Amino acid sequence: METIASPANPRIKYVKRIQNDRRFRRREGLFAIETERWLADSLDQGWQPTLLLCSEAWAETPAGKDLLARVTAPTLLITPALLRDLSETQTPAGFLALLPIPAPPPPANPDLLLILDQIRDPGNLGTIIRAAAAAGASAVVLTPGSVDPYNPKVVRATMGTLARLPLLELDWPEINARWPDLPAYMATGAADLSYDELDWRQPAALIIGGEADGASEAARARATGRIKIEMANEVESLNAAMACSIILFEAARQRRRRPE
Repeated sequence: METIASPANPRIKYVKRIQNDRRFRRREGLFAIETERWLADSLDQGWQPTLLLCSEAWAETPAGKDLLARVTAPTLLITPALLRDLSETQTPAGFLALLPIPAPPPPANPDLLLILDQIRDPGNLGTIIRAAAAAGASAVVLTPGSVDPYNPKVVRATMGTLARLPLLELDWPEINARWPDLPAYMATGAADLSYDELDWRQPAALIIGGEADGASEAARARATGRIKIEMANEVESLNAAMACSIILFEAARQRRRRPE
């Protein structure tokens, strides 16, 4: 098999555009992954890539051979230099694959719904998605104005957990129409109730507002309650990912103790 070495190759230019151009990425319905865990998880769920680029050295590793045997998409060899140019990491894993952007159905009766309102930082969003998957959230909902969840920096920060829970992009009218009776608690410093005083054993939504501007008017209107995280040493706030993780794992702790 010939090894692609030129950045002018049409396939390479296509992949690079998927990486860098949100509008093109959404039009094509594809995003890029580049960790073995990500690829293995997606294959375990029948989520096949549409294209895989890899170095010859990676293709000869035990992990590479195992994963390539399961991939049905076209596979192309590229030089290590070209792979480094395409990669979003300092030390590329040895391959890059394009996956179809999923369109999961919204859960009809979510147990714990996480609504992210205008979260714009890629690292924060990726960390939140990872925490939501670990804490057993039913789904993550992103409102308009949030960073693209298939941005390479977000995808990398999720550590493959995008494959483990539904991710939905809905506006507030859709959210309100789909779950009109679900209690929704917004995290904010201006609240009387501490997050660990709330009974998370019942179905609920958690609303986390953006780092810079906080929650939107629509988010505040939807919230049926407000909760805060008590802090010491005159610390005024935590970033969105840290605050969200603390609350999610308190909810998970309580839910583990509810009656069967």
